[in-house]
Amino acid sequence: MASNQAVISLNNTKFPLAISNNNDLEHPSATTTTNLELESKDVEFDYSKRAQWLRAAVLGANDGLVSTASLMMGVGAVKQDIKVMILTGFAGLVAGACSMAIGEFVSVYSQLDIELGQMKRDKERGIIKEENENEGEREHLPNPLQAAAASALAFSVGAMVPLLAASFIRDYKLRLGVVAAAVSLALVIFGWLGAVLGKAPVVKSSIRVLVGGLMAMAITFGLTKLIGSSAL
Repeated sequence: MASNQAVISLNNTKFPLAISNNNDLEHPSATTTTNLELESKDVEFDYSKRAQWLRAAVLGANDGLVSTASLMMGVGAVKQDIKVMILTGFAGLVAGACSMAIGEFVSVYSQLDIELGQMKRDKERGIIKEENENEGEREHLPNPLQAAAASALAFSVGAMVPLLAASFIRDYKLRLGVVAAAVSLALVIFGWLGAVLGKAPVVKSSIRVLVGGLMAMAITFGLTKLIGSSAL
């Protein structure tokens, strides 16, 4: 009787793990594929979220680089004195950084006013949202001071390139060549950096930034040379 009871108890025992693993045995890659999909979703990042600060940073750096270099090249077209060229570049750096900071501050503050006004109108209309959602919206509101500081800093970084390139070159023609070469290299780097951070085509972005910067310097140099030679 004891042996029969043992047989009966064994027959009545259930093994859910063994049964549930039949699908894994038939499809060994199913679990692995699911895990990889979950990991890819966690790693996936929305690069459009970088658009706002990336636009301000790239625009500020390129503007500082191109505008300061164009000013220096334009003055260099009619004045060979290194002091005049450096002072022109420094004045362009300070004026441009202030202009970029103020412009970005006003622009972002206007955007902030619009978003706060919309939130107020939604509240007055009785659109009820959870407290967590409201806190999340306020965290994502634009920061005018942060945008202004980032824009001014980026402009200054770009403007320092032609200034440093021209500071130690006494020869006039060599100085113009060094400035043009340093600015061209920096344009390619800024274009590449912006493309990498935004997951955009690297070659197209670099070429676009380089061609635009060289055209700005060439036009400024040529027109200033023309006006200076005509003694207006």
